Amino acid sequence: MEATKTPKAQAHDLIDELPDNASWEDVVYRLELHASIERGLADSEGGRVMPQVEVERRFGLRR
Repeated sequence: MEATKTPKAQAHDLIDELPDNASWEDVVYRLELHASIERGLADSEGGRVMPQVEVERRFGLRR
């Protein structure tokens, strides 16, 4: 998916990739998944991430 495309164009591409018998749930899931990945990539590129060991420490988790 090209980053220079508008969200509307990206949505069209995602929907076009679905099978003809896709449900509304399939459409919504695919769009939400794509949006979530885009947000995560933007956070990563913006330095808004932390190492897994720090997350584990903050939540009191142990390996």
